[in-house]
Amino acid sequence: MRNYKEETEKRVGFIRTQLEESGADGIVFGNSGGKDSVLVGILCKMACDNTVGLIMPCTSKCNYEDDMTDALMISKIYRIEKRKVDLTKTADALKKSLKDAADLTSGAEANIAPRLRMAALYAVAATENRLVAGTGNKSERHMGYFTKWGDGAFDFNPIADLTVTEIYQFLIYLDVPNRIVEKVPSAGLYEGQTDEGEMGVTYKAIDEYLQTGVCTPDDMKRITNYHKISAHKRNPPKVYEEI
Repeated sequence: MRNYKEETEKRVGFIRTQLEESGADGIVFGNSGGKDSVLVGILCKMACDNTVGLIMPCTSKCNYEDDMTDALMISKIYRIEKRKVDLTKTADALKKSLKDAADLTSGAEANIAPRLRMAALYAVAATENRLVAGTGNKSERHMGYFTKWGDGAFDFNPIADLTVTEIYQFLIYLDVPNRIVEKVPSAGLYEGQTDEGEMGVTYKAIDEYLQTGVCTPDDMKRITNYHKISAHKRNPPKVYEEI
């Protein structure tokens, strides 16, 4: 297990370095009330008092209920400034305007919310000279379980090297409320959605594979496939270069 006292100090130092090198005045992140955003929010607040968490419900009922409750709770406990940006009407308007252009798949529709959230984060960042903090973890990145140009876009990410298992260990070390630690991982993109249910493999299995290279044949097949088809998300866009 990592030494989370040292991990806290190193990550807070990393964040402060990003601010100093960029000349930014503060940080903004998406406060979803989930495990990753909670850890990022706490670390950013430790590094910079001028940290803002945007709560951005969009379409999904859980965004307005459990997610909202948890986001508000974390903001209060850790004294992180909160701002609410309701994106449901924006998402509905975009989908309506696209009707004549394309018959959107369910996947395309699901990706609208995280991309709108990132647009909102960067609008605030540009207006107030802030950096956008990323909230994705190592397990999600390996699986490609994030939205390209959505939650996969950020100026820096202080937890990108941590597996989901390590995220939970970190939260426990920081004495974060059990409600957050025990919450079923979900991107909240639609009703009843869970990360593990959508991927068809548990984070425990993914993390075991990442740490030891060991997992069941079925899990190996699924993990390998997810990693392969999502390579474009982790690589920079292709550009033509004259030889």
